[in-house]
Amino acid sequence: MEDITNMNRRHALIAYILIAFTLVLALIARAAESRTGSWTIGASDEPGKVEFALMYHSKQNNSNHSSDWPKNEFKGVDFSKSGKQDIKFAIARDAGKFDCEGFLDNGEGAGVFHFAPEAQYVSQMSALDFTGIDDDKQFSMAILDVSVAYAKDMKSLNIKGLDTDKLIAFRIFNVSRDFVEALRKAGLPATDADKLVAFRIHGVTPEMVAFLHQAGYQPDEDTLIAMRIHGVSPEYMQQLKSDGYDHIDLQKLIAFRIHGVSADFIEKIQTLGYKHPDPDQLVAMRIHGVSPEFISGLKSRGMKDLTVDQLVSLRIHGID
Repeated sequence: MEDITNMNRRHALIAYILIAFTLVLALIARAAESRTGSWTIGASDEPGKVEFALMYHSKQNNSNHSSDWPKNEFKGVDFSKSGKQDIKFAIARDAGKFDCEGFLDNGEGAGVFHFAPEAQYVSQMSALDFTGIDDDKQFSMAILDVSVAYAKDMKSLNIKGLDTDKLIAFRIFNVSRDFVEALRKAGLPATDADKLVAFRIHGVTPEMVAFLHQAGYQPDEDTLIAMRIHGVSPEYMQQLKSDGYDHIDLQKLIAFRIHGVSADFIEKIQTLGYKHPDPDQLVAMRIHGVSPEFISGLKSRGMKDLTVDQLVSLRIHGID
């Protein structure tokens, strides 16, 4: 009987050791998953917000995320309090939680954070076909607040090419349901993830699309992006219209901006007697350096009444 009792004790001891070992492994794994870094809070130009930065450094990765956050995200922090104060706050996101502590001094401060990833987040996102979320991406998605609800919302819009990286880019550049639906209402398909990000980066807006449609244009998405890159804005088009250049082909307007055909250039050319050169002539003049000063110089030497093509030819052949 004593042998059986001793055997049971040994078995129980082994079981306790195994349980303890398992708990230690779990704690080690959790420690490996968590991240510790530093944070800063500074003044923001936007009312009701502060500039919040999170810095994390390791042998494998360095990251620095800084953006304007609403003050109400920092639960329990009194930004109106003057002087120095010790603070603790937590920021909970679907992707994980940031436990922060440090100080504020007249609304600005710094401290350290501990980030604990949410264990269910990766599987929840994978169920929506947003895969490939490693530790670094989950950390970034927590900072950017790429929530499960946001992922579902974007997925429901039937956007082509929308993967995890594009979803993160959507959050960075503020591609929202309202933005997509406004573009569609203005007459664009707005179904390509890359194009939507490019729209946000370069400033293609629903208002711009509506203006162009009302003016009789039907630009494709690449043309809209090119227009914004080169500065073909509704304001620029209105300036040209006042100088007699209305409803110019959009590709020619882009060429205008690339080569420097401005309303000021057109008006100076017109005062020298060239009332309405066609768009291709204006571009050729700018490419070859037919400037108002060049024309004035020729006139002062008696070379008057030259055509635009003659002026361009003189510059091509090196006549100054």
